[in-house]
Amino acid sequence: MDVGRAGPQDVAHLAHLLWLNGTPDQQAQQDAASFTTDLAAWWADHVGSHVAFLARPARSDAVGMAWLALLPRVPRPGATARLSADIQSVFVLPRQRGAGIGTALVRAATDHAVRLGAARVTVHSSTRAVPVYERLGFASSRQLMQTPPEQIRGAGAQPSGPPSLPPMPPPPPNC
Repeated sequence: MDVGRAGPQDVAHLAHLLWLNGTPDQQAQQDAASFTTDLAAWWADHVGSHVAFLARPARSDAVGMAWLALLPRVPRPGATARLSADIQSVFVLPRQRGAGIGTALVRAATDHAVRLGAARVTVHSSTRAVPVYERLGFASSRQLMQTPPEQIRGAGAQPSGPPSLPPMPPPPPNC
């Protein structure tokens, strides 16, 4: 099994796997061919922030994928190139599951993030895949939190757009 970084020439394989991983409702909204076109355009716009990995048996079509989203972080003194990474859209064809392909894909994505200097790698997993990530060293964290948008709205936030910010104070003299 070859697991490696995908390139633009692999967009049809990636689109096929993403489409198969979609829900029936999602698949009903767009056919696979037009999704391939849309994915190619999206990836061209996000090539600097999203890296894809494919798993392929020798001389065969791809059977699995993983995506790595790279997120630059706000600089700190002495650390101006901070980076976080998030593993996304890991999918292995059902008939290929249980053979370590998902593990190999997650390792490839994690290794790539580490080579780039990511301070942390996160993943939002399905319940079924949690043991896979735990075997690879992922663990829950009390410091990494999330909230669904509807809960924020329920707390009084307005979903109509970004919040209004107060005007910036004038710069200090001689600046």
